Amino acid sequence: MKAQTGIAAFLTPEARHTLGRLVLQSRYVVEGNLAGAHRSPLRGASSEFADHKAYSRGDDLKHIDWKVLGRTDRYYVKRYEDETNLRVYLAVDRSRSMAYAGDGITKYAYACRLAAALGYVVVKARDSVGLFLHADTIDVKMDARNSFNHLNNLLTHLQEYPPEGLTDIHGTLNRIAASIRKRALVVVISDLLGDEEAITRAFSHFRKQHHDVIVFQVLDPMEMDLSLRRSCCFEDLETGERITADPRGLAAEYERVFGAFLDRYREACAGLGIDYRIVRTDQPVDTFVRAYLEERRRLSK
Repeated sequence: MKAQTGIAAFLTPEARHTLGRLVLQSRYVVEGNLAGAHRSPLRGASSEFADHKAYSRGDDLKHIDWKVLGRTDRYYVKRYEDETNLRVYLAVDRSRSMAYAGDGITKYAYACRLAAALGYVVVKARDSVGLFLHADTIDVKMDARNSFNHLNNLLTHLQEYPPEGLTDIHGTLNRIAASIRKRALVVVISDLLGDEEAITRAFSHFRKQHHDVIVFQVLDPMEMDLSLRRSCCFEDLETGERITADPRGLAAEYERVFGAFLDRYREACAGLGIDYRIVRTDQPVDTFVRAYLEERRRLSK
């Protein structure tokens, strides 16, 4: 049987049905290139033409393109940059630490499913989605567009690139921030295992450019509570370094140190006005996304 690619590889028909009724809203002003439901920083009719769309009831008659009508005998409406949709960029971490899996799927596989679910919600709502896939370099960059063909291509890239390379989250996020010219919604999907102060500074780079930011820290349940019961050999997936230890003797200190690590991200993101969530890989993706987006919608009112 031929392996599935694109949307079908990540989302079941039932999940697509659930997700198709949701909307990812920006809490701040955005800039886009299609008619949409999000606020634009521009005021009045822009002189910069974007594209056409077929006329439908309720469209402003003054935007009908009479030249196109004369050539095609069909009504089309001009759209401008001030009639904006949301541009969403998914920044997905594929460094080697994302290959970790306890009893379930790898963090990277979960991150890809999460990206697929969010991308599907975005495109279904007529917004635009783009991708930055990175480890210590940016391996894939796709501009934000609104089509299911584009989303399928985006998700195929996630399938083609396994988790490899060392972590340089703050470096790649800074380069991503510098490359996004218009205000957008940036979704960071990563385990964030690195220098949290440097990574937090990279988050602030996005906010200084007026981007809305969501951070999903993807973690395996085993990383959360170190629930191993016998002596183990622990290996750093990125450096190959190994140590042998009894996790039962480390559990209390591990919980304290790891909890403080998470709290620093939680507090830093709150201070920057960034939406931060921990996502466990044992959570169903569509259930998590639905709950999160419904909560975000309520808080945005």
